[in-house]
Amino acid sequence: MRLAASTPAEHRGLSRDGVRMLVATTDGLVHARFSDLARFLAPGDLLIVNTSATLAAAVDAARSDGRPVTVHFSTPLEDGTWLVELRESDAGRARVTDAAPGDRIELPAGALTLAYKYPDPAADRLWAAAVSITDADDVDVPAYLARHGRPVRYSYVPDQWPLSAYQSVFSREPGSAEMPSAGRPFSNDLVIDLVTSGVIIAPIRLHAGVASLEAGEKPLPERFSVPQPTAELVNLTRAARRRVVAVGTTVTRALESAIGADGTARASEGWTSLILGADHPARVVSGLITGWHDPEASHLALLEAVAGQALVKAAYAEADRAGYLGHEFGDSCLLLPAL
Repeated sequence: MRLAASTPAEHRGLSRDGVRMLVATTDGLVHARFSDLARFLAPGDLLIVNTSATLAAAVDAARSDGRPVTVHFSTPLEDGTWLVELRESDAGRARVTDAAPGDRIELPAGALTLAYKYPDPAADRLWAAAVSITDADDVDVPAYLARHGRPVRYSYVPDQWPLSAYQSVFSREPGSAEMPSAGRPFSNDLVIDLVTSGVIIAPIRLHAGVASLEAGEKPLPERFSVPQPTAELVNLTRAARRRVVAVGTTVTRALESAIGADGTARASEGWTSLILGADHPARVVSGLITGWHDPEASHLALLEAVAGQALVKAAYAEADRAGYLGHEFGDSCLLLPAL
């Protein structure tokens, strides 16, 4: 996207659901507002939302030689270490590339020690790190972040915003390093409008790690859960030939990870390494709500796995022409390929 939203919609004089929404169907492209969403969905359609809440995952720290650094806490691993990303503390917030195993990073009331590069020694972005905390009796990183952290942000967002700006009406369990932003434009009133119009809403949970992928980077494994009632609703909706609409790429990844060999959804939880694309198209998701992001390969591949290359390409071209705003505080897109 050529234009990035640098402030939340509320700061720009809009309601959350007042952002623009491009509706892309095989019949054409329609410009609307997110508050119009119920117009484009039918009674019996199933909307799947992510209930993961955003952590205050950025912490000011210092390297052993005193240089300031920002630590982005991404994801806890099964061995108790955390995946972290190191960023420069200046306005550019570039990635730190000269760290080494054994480096100690001093945190407010704690420290972390870099263990190994993740997912392999050739990686230069994420580290598995041991975390120690001195202002609590146990190593409860989410609680520590609530005391000392702030939301992750990048150079296109020059000002700091409160954590509440990075939550959606569906946010329940803290765990995402970056906001599952497709759900941000929903308001309580819009949810009521959808339900009263006959649209069904069901939850999944996927805790998103540091998700601002750069060129050539593939999505890393993430923790997810698809509960049994949601899986059953997916199967019933498909049997009724209605749409299963994912609110965001996180929902798409989680839901498609819960599809068995017979094509039916089932209750699932754990880690997903699923990467959707031309060789692994979506099997149950038949509609997608998404924000506008830089068109890097893995993000576009996931959109195309749901909606097809032609529809996604047409939507991005029109959004660029019409000046839609990108990133987490930006405008939205509803992709509705043919059923």
